[in-house]
Amino acid sequence: MKWLLLTVGKPALAYAKAGRDEYLARLTKFAPIEHITVKASDKPRESADLLARSEGYLRVVLHEHGTPLTSRQLAAKLDQWQQAARPVAVIIGGADGHDQSLLDQADFRWSLGPLTLQHELALVVVLEQLYRARTILVGHPYHRD
Repeated sequence: MKWLLLTVGKPALAYAKAGRDEYLARLTKFAPIEHITVKASDKPRESADLLARSEGYLRVVLHEHGTPLTSRQLAAKLDQWQQAARPVAVIIGGADGHDQSLLDQADFRWSLGPLTLQHELALVVVLEQLYRARTILVGHPYHRD
């Protein structure tokens, strides 16, 4: 299964770059994953760019009013998405979030919880959770209940 991670703006914080690089390297052991950034702009333009780049992908959009998942629930979702035999794009918006046009075309809206996270930190959390979910699916001891 191919993965695409779409974010707005390149990580500027050193810890976010390091975290992104670490978990991207770990995830490539399980499946091809690509991280693409789109230029920060106004919300409609960002969303249009994210939609264009995720055409043909199952779209998983981070959103504050999305569905919160435990790590095991996320692993089950990954398994379902893998069965759908479509590549998956995980989309993280910029500081102002997503335009309604993008939300309307999401296949799944995912919430990381009730906290508001800075988008670079959200990127690291998403990557770590995707890695954790993959290790759950293959029975690797990374995750502990």
